[in-house]
Amino acid sequence: MAQNKSEFIWFNGELVPWDQATVHVTTHALHYGSSVFEGIRAYEVNGAAAIFRLGPHVDRLFNSCKIYRMDIGYSKKAIGQAIIETVKVNKLKGCYIRPLVFRGTGAIGVNPLPCSVETVIFAFEWAHYLGAEAIEQGADVGVSSWRRMAPDTFPSMAKVGGQYVNSQLMKMEALSHNYVEAIALNYEGFVSEGSGENIFLVRDGVIYTPPLGASILEGITRHSMITLAADLGYTVREAMIPREFLYLADEMFFTGTAAEVTPIRSVDGITIGSGKRGPITERLQSEFFGILAGEVQDRHGWLTPVA
Repeated sequence: MAQNKSEFIWFNGELVPWDQATVHVTTHALHYGSSVFEGIRAYEVNGAAAIFRLGPHVDRLFNSCKIYRMDIGYSKKAIGQAIIETVKVNKLKGCYIRPLVFRGTGAIGVNPLPCSVETVIFAFEWAHYLGAEAIEQGADVGVSSWRRMAPDTFPSMAKVGGQYVNSQLMKMEALSHNYVEAIALNYEGFVSEGSGENIFLVRDGVIYTPPLGASILEGITRHSMITLAADLGYTVREAMIPREFLYLADEMFFTGTAAEVTPIRSVDGITIGSGKRGPITERLQSEFFGILAGEVQDRHGWLTPVA
C-alpha cells in the first residue's frame, strides 16, 4: 500500500513539514533497530476525528521505552496532547497515527546509551490494512516457518522496531505463498499471533485467544475485543492453542490497530468453518465498528475527540 502524506510531523516538540522531518544516516535506530512505536487510529465520529483508546496506547509506548531504558523526555499527558495536535493541525478525520521514539546520533556501536532519544508523531489517511474485501469475506493466511521469540531472547510486551524484522520475514513468506498474512507459532510450537495482529478462534460458541505467555504483543484492540465479547455474553478463554486447533475452528479473526477486526477464511489452504465471516465475528465487528462510527454508545470511554 502506497504511503500517504500529511502536511506536518510532530518532531521533538515542533511541527515540521512532512518532507523536512529527516534524520542523519548515523542514527542508531537505522543500524540497530533501537526504536519503539505505536499504531493508533482515529475515526470520523459525527463529522470530527476521535482517537481510539489514546490513553492505553500512550501507556504502552512508555512501557516499551521503560523496558528498553529509553528516557522519552516528555510526560504521558504531553505526548497524548501532541498526538491530538498532530491530527488536528493536519485536518485529518479518519487516519492512522504513528508515534515513534528512537535512538538518534551519538555513537556507533551496540551500546545505545550515549545516543540521543528522539520522538516523532505523524498521521495519514489509511484504509483497511488487509483490504476492504477481507473485512467481510475473510483473509487467506498460512502458518509461518518463522517462529516468535522465546521469552529470554526479546521482550514480546515491548513494541520495538528491531523485533519487527521477524514480522517482515513472516509477511514476505506469506505473500510468496499467495497468502495475505501469516500466523506465527511461538518457541514451543503453540499458536502465537500474526505478523502484526493478535488472533482469536471460535469453537462451539467459545472464543479462544493465546495468552501473553505465548510471545504475543499485549494488543489494545485484543483487549477491546475481549471486553466487547464479555459485554455480549460470550465466554473468552486465554489458552495455549496447538496448531491443529486452527483447522478445527468454526470461526477465526485477527485484531489490531491496522487490521481492526478481520475474519480469516482459510489457514494453509484449509477452509475455516463455512469459508466466510462467521456470526460471532460479525456480531463483534458490528459492535466494534458501531462504537467507532458513533452509532453504538461508547460505554467504555474509548474515544477521545480531537476538536
